[in-house]
Amino acid sequence: MFTRNNFKKLATVSCIAASIGFSSFASADTWRYAHEEYENDVQDVYAQQFKKYIEDHSDHTLQVYRFGELGESDDIMEQTQNGILQFVNQSPGFTGSLIPEAQIFFIPYLMPTDIQDVIKFFDSSKAINEDFPKLYAKQGLELLKMYPEGEMVLTTDEPVTSPDELKGKKIRVMTNPLLSSTYEAFGATPTPLPWGEVYGALQTNMIQGQENPIFWIESGGLYEVSPNLIFTHHGWFTTASMANKKFYDGLPDKDKTLIQKASDYAYDATIKHITGLAEESLKKIQSKSDKVTVTRLTDEQLAKFKARAPQVEKTFIEMTGDSGKALLDQFKADLKASQ
Repeated sequence: MFTRNNFKKLATVSCIAASIGFSSFASADTWRYAHEEYENDVQDVYAQQFKKYIEDHSDHTLQVYRFGELGESDDIMEQTQNGILQFVNQSPGFTGSLIPEAQIFFIPYLMPTDIQDVIKFFDSSKAINEDFPKLYAKQGLELLKMYPEGEMVLTTDEPVTSPDELKGKKIRVMTNPLLSSTYEAFGATPTPLPWGEVYGALQTNMIQGQENPIFWIESGGLYEVSPNLIFTHHGWFTTASMANKKFYDGLPDKDKTLIQKASDYAYDATIKHITGLAEESLKKIQSKSDKVTVTRLTDEQLAKFKARAPQVEKTFIEMTGDSGKALLDQFKADLKASQ
């Protein structure tokens, strides 16, 4: 049935298509790429380097859209699947509802936190470089690169050192079932919210905390309304660059090669960019506000959080079945090999 909501969605997509000059007869020489972050943030660095390589090595042009210019994460994914956008950058935090196995990145204490260990894992992992492309392809997406952005840091309305101290606190999470399970295991009340509502919700005490890489806490000004930073070392924020598969499969081989090389080029530049970024961002935060506190958990305090992780892993397997179990086994084997 064609409901009012369907009509509203169609109207929205039509307006967006018109605003970016989309037409079924548009030249393939102009490609469009949308991501989830602001200017000079990690995803923007990747997108700009991807654009640079494409334009330096071909006659194609690439138009990059940042957060909010075409909507939020769900909007740009829908536009990519509909062919309005050729490329999209989206984290598994949102892709997890489309590809349940992508939620694996939200199993706490699965990933290492040392940046060199993380980079080595991404470079060598069979799960990331061979298994995930097959999962994305089933959803009409050509996975170009998965890459890390930064260690996840929890911000709250007061310093926290144990799961007991998170009890009753509403922590904002992305629309990701497993991430909700993680914060339930940590003792908090997970509260899914789109990014555009997070600052205001923290400011009005609708929520009492959120998690993000430190650079995003700095660039989004989250420390202004959630000034207590807790380093729980429970995981890294991961994201993925991908293309509309129908568009990609229809390209000549030379353009497919161009895109793959651009992905590699952008990845290398992004890894260089994130090295030292967390430390730099924390210094900026501390220079801007004297209300900020930084809590680095001791091994004894971390153990209390780590003890909650197995139940999240169990939930992941329940959500994803045999395919998730196989992916998790491969993930663990890759992690062991990389370390």
